Amino acid sequence: MTTNSPHAGPTHKAVEAGVTLLIALFGAIVVYGSIKAGINWGAEGPRAGFFPFYIGIFIIASSAINLWNGLRDGDDGLFAEWGQLRQVLSVVIPTAIYVGVMPFTGLYLASIIFIGWFMRWLGKYSWLVVTAVALGMPIVTYLIFERWFLVPLPKGPIEEWLGL
Repeated sequence: MTTNSPHAGPTHKAVEAGVTLLIALFGAIVVYGSIKAGINWGAEGPRAGFFPFYIGIFIIASSAINLWNGLRDGDDGLFAEWGQLRQVLSVVIPTAIYVGVMPFTGLYLASIIFIGWFMRWLGKYSWLVVTAVALGMPIVTYLIFERWFLVPLPKGPIEEWLGL
């Protein structure tokens, strides 16, 4: 990776290796959880971790093959420029935060903040438009799903306090 060039960024090999190692880590977590649940046979048949254990092993083995093939490949071109990755992360990070806080805040409050943030920060909309859409979309969602279809959506302490 060259950092002096204005077009610098991670290489294909580095990104492929990183993604492959993350997938292998996921496989290792599956194997670990399966061992804790039991991977042998019980009186009724295979225990809860039997099949996930072998899936985890398959994930790790596949990742090792992909890592080997990726590292021996001759293509070491640029994957993306740092500026491009910053643009992607400017959407990915707030979205991950939105999903992460939803169990604590509920869908509606998290959505108001998420929609408002994106409209104002990325869209540069006026506060009037931001407020109308950020409040309007969760209200419409509530009316359609909870009142019309009778499908309860995740609620947080504010929705519970309001009796929604």
